[in-house]
Amino acid sequence: MKSAKNFNMDDIPQYKRIVLKLSGEALKGDSSFGISEDTIKSIAAQIKSVHDIGVQIAIVTGGGNFFRGGRGDNLGIDRASADYMGMLATIINGIALQDALERTGLVTRLISALEIKSIAEPFIRRRVIRHLEKNRIVIFSAGTGSPFFSTDTAAALRAVEIKADILLKATMVDGVFSHDPVTNSDATKFENISYSEVLNKELKVLDSTAVSLCKENDLNIKIFNINKKRNIYNSVIKKEIGTLISKGG
Repeated sequence: MKSAKNFNMDDIPQYKRIVLKLSGEALKGDSSFGISEDTIKSIAAQIKSVHDIGVQIAIVTGGGNFFRGGRGDNLGIDRASADYMGMLATIINGIALQDALERTGLVTRLISALEIKSIAEPFIRRRVIRHLEKNRIVIFSAGTGSPFFSTDTAAALRAVEIKADILLKATMVDGVFSHDPVTNSDATKFENISYSEVLNKELKVLDSTAVSLCKENDLNIKIFNINKKRNIYNSVIKKEIGTLISKGG
């Protein structure tokens, strides 16, 4: 990481290496489907601002703006086949994000859990860590490469494998709430909460497999609202942004 003397005191990052889980829905902006040009440019600019203060960044892309595995039931598609379709959607998003980031001057590497030699590198842990050490942005796509696992679980798995300091999940709400804040105006936000509470209360902020994996490896999770200006950047430098999920809560 760059020396803190290069920063304003308010801009010193809390973490050296992060994994950012970026949902497909976050990329579509106000559109009902696909990728919003303005939104992906804004996200790329925010990621660059985090990179510029010396943080090593890996990103896990979702695919819900194109296709989600769970939707296969409505089409009569086998669940495993539908999940593979969802993985391909995450690769589309990964390619788009790679292009947007490189237009800002960043060096990136697209990694796929499915073998697509002409587009992306395979996941090799030591190679990925070396990319990060060379200040390249790493984009993980295709989830875990296996059906029946969400991209939340892929993000937790990759974060543990590359020894990230935290898993950041960008969502459409301000953090973890007692109930769905979209449908329940009485929902209260947690500033801090433990892994066990999230699991016991069955809070649907991310899937239970991902939470359990983070709990087993003592990897903190921060949930924050991507729709608020500069919140990717702010989540790295400010403790009060979003909700922190940790051992002690």
